[in-house]
Amino acid sequence: MQGRDEVGMVAAHRAVLAGSVSDVQAARAAQNAAFVAETRALAQAGELARMQTLGSPQRVRDHDMALRSIAAELAGVMRLSDRSVQRRIGDAVELAGDYPATLDACARGVITPGHVRVIVETGVILPPEARGGFEEAALERCARETPGRVRAGLAILAERMHPRSLGARHGEARETRGVRVSALPDGMSDLIVTGPTLVIDAIYDRLTQQARCITDVRADAAKARRAAAATTLPGGMGNGTAPTDDAAVRTDEDDAEAIIASDTRTTDQLRADLLCDMLLTAAPGADPTRTDDGPGLLGAIRGKVQVVVPALTLLDTDDGPADLVGRSPIDPGTARELAGVIPSPWERILTHPVTGTVLHVDTYQRPAAMDRYLRGRDRRCRFPGCGMPAIRSEVDHTQDHALGGRTEIGNLAHLCQRHHSMKQFTPWAVTQKPGGVLEWTSPLGKTYIDDPPIPTVHFVPTADGDPPPF
Repeated sequence: MQGRDEVGMVAAHRAVLAGSVSDVQAARAAQNAAFVAETRALAQAGELARMQTLGSPQRVRDHDMALRSIAAELAGVMRLSDRSVQRRIGDAVELAGDYPATLDACARGVITPGHVRVIVETGVILPPEARGGFEEAALERCARETPGRVRAGLAILAERMHPRSLGARHGEARETRGVRVSALPDGMSDLIVTGPTLVIDAIYDRLTQQARCITDVRADAAKARRAAAATTLPGGMGNGTAPTDDAAVRTDEDDAEAIIASDTRTTDQLRADLLCDMLLTAAPGADPTRTDDGPGLLGAIRGKVQVVVPALTLLDTDDGPADLVGRSPIDPGTARELAGVIPSPWERILTHPVTGTVLHVDTYQRPAAMDRYLRGRDRRCRFPGCGMPAIRSEVDHTQDHALGGRTEIGNLAHLCQRHHSMKQFTPWAVTQKPGGVLEWTSPLGKTYIDDPPIPTVHFVPTADGDPPPF
């Protein structure tokens, strides 16, 4: 496109890429077939152990011994420990018994082994009798999305299909909250905090924002020192003017800048240091953004997460879960509490109980109505397969503003920094269809459709079968 320095692709390069795509497709098909074949073979081995001990008076012990023997035999050819193989046999028996259609879909190439793992891991909370219905709905969703993207939706689905509500189970689970310390080598330890998902995720988000604030401050300090060094002549006389009475003050400021600029900690290290600092002192004691004796910018930063709340949950007529975007379900009590707290560090999205249409979006920072709508519609980066939350992505003009693209809902979508740059500097192209549907075209001319995420939808039919009035 005009006005850009794109990474181009000549015909020879396209031929190489097309060959790579074909080879990868063949390899993936072979991997799927191998995964399914091994799973079924391990499940058959587990069934053999069961059959060997059907009439045994000490069935539990004998079954375990038979399973150990079979696992040891298989371990020799798999080059794994017999304990690992025995665990795999158990997983295979569960997968083949509770999710047979999932294995069939994987064998046909409709889904990948990654989808299989997501289905099993999200369905684990369900009793066996509820897994058949869950599998059917899960396969339909997995056929359209990547494993990473579909996980959150399947977790919500499993919660909906559980015979006990998430609210009831969350109430019991909250009693297990606590803090544990696990010793590590080299004089280190892990501090493990177990608490409500919403709170833990907001803590992590706040630490990340604070770490980024520090990296920005130290970058500014390093830039100021470079600028000062560039204007200082040999002998320390600056631009040739005589030294002033405040030279000592400038020296002190230079020393402070030097300390800040010399900070080389990574984001992970900064998060850990900030957490420890705040837990020990209640507020960051070395806040480089402070300009006086009052709290600096770090003290004002609050964690921000995005929560999708079905309307019936908000009205307390449904005890189902809400969706903490990009993470996992949260209990309805917390969701309802958030909806009534103003101001709040959480962004709340209200959806229609039948259609899933976004009814209302609110946020503590109160951005423009257009941005609120786009976050509610997109909820994540809109490149196929990407799960980066919208609150950590950029709003992009699908048709560049410099090329005449208008600033309107039908020409805007969230892209993370990685995919925003790829759209700008590579031959990948995108157009936006009605309803926020993005149509991406690869350098080889392949088309990939990315639909806006389906909002969490749930309703309880009335006696005559019609949805409740809203």
